[in-house]
Amino acid sequence: MKARIPSASERRDAEKARAKRAALKALKKARKAAELASVKLSDWEGEFLGSVETRVERYGRAFRDPEKGGPGSALSMLQAQKLKEIAGKAKGRKTGLQRKPVGGGR
Repeated sequence: MKARIPSASERRDAEKARAKRAALKALKKARKAAELASVKLSDWEGEFLGSVETRVERYGRAFRDPEKGGPGSALSMLQAQKLKEIAGKAKGRKTGLQRKPVGGGR
């Protein structure tokens, strides 16, 4: 018995659903990590997590402009970066971008 090959639109829909589930999981994981670590999120960070979660649940993605993120992604590049920073804050890491020294640190 041969398996049916999904059409391009079915694959695209499956990819969008996967990205939506992954984004929601990452948002919930960051919020839960902050609660468990007793880290006080700023009002802005709490509002950011809530609004992004609402938009992802309602629309399947949290941004409108296709130039801000990939076609199958649920979060824009900046939203994903902020989410990583919030998750890092909950884990006790330093906030902000970590940059490598120019020239390999010679």
